[in-house]
Amino acid sequence: MFRNQYDTDVTVWSPEGRLLQVEYAMESVKQGSACVGLRSNDYCVLGALKRSVSELSSHQKKLLEIDDHMAMGIAGLTADARSLAKYMRNECLNHKYVYGDNIPPAVLMSDLADKHQRTTQTYVRRPFGVGLLVAGVDPQRNSCHLYQTCPSGNLYEFYASAIGARSQSARTYLEKHYESFPASSKDELIVHALQALAGCVSGDDELTKENGSIAVVGKNQNYILIEVEELQPYLDKLEIKRNDDDDAEEEESEDAEAMET
Repeated sequence: MFRNQYDTDVTVWSPEGRLLQVEYAMESVKQGSACVGLRSNDYCVLGALKRSVSELSSHQKKLLEIDDHMAMGIAGLTADARSLAKYMRNECLNHKYVYGDNIPPAVLMSDLADKHQRTTQTYVRRPFGVGLLVAGVDPQRNSCHLYQTCPSGNLYEFYASAIGARSQSARTYLEKHYESFPASSKDELIVHALQALAGCVSGDDELTKENGSIAVVGKNQNYILIEVEELQPYLDKLEIKRNDDDDAEEEESEDAEAMET
């Protein structure tokens, strides 16, 4: 059996200039259930697929509240995400106690990325095996932001993004429609998030009120979590939107055939 001598420790470089333990941690993000995020001028929306280990168990939570103005979606090791969520909540509380205002998301995310990076530079700790999508409202600029982190310590800001298993289809959908997001309403963003999530469901499964969840923060909107029965009206809107899109495609194909004849 082949044994790689360069992946026994996170601080060991391979001859190709790679940190293999960090790459393995990034691979765990790709194995996690999908999570999507998108933002408009007034709202940020996160959507996630929840998994259950068996029919007898409840679904794992993939969307976490950090503060009134900030939410987090996760893909990867849920236990690692809970540890990071605790750190972020403490930072929010400390900032509010000292300055009397909510912490700007950019400040917290920069500190969080540094926390990720420190684990890649010391042998006594392993990298966090989780990727995060963090939606937040900047209290000073009154603007919405969406950030993505990964185990390597990289930090990105996005208009829309998706992470986790089978998330490529969600990214393709978001890339196709992201230009319409800035002017979208809260309900429209939620339907877009559900549409993107629907492409990430495995096999013959479908997106339902049991395995889907949505979190929303906004300029005048504190954190809310939409699940189960509260999610059903948005799934109904998604079904209507799909039917309308199918009808429009049929009309376009009929018009194209008529022009050809």
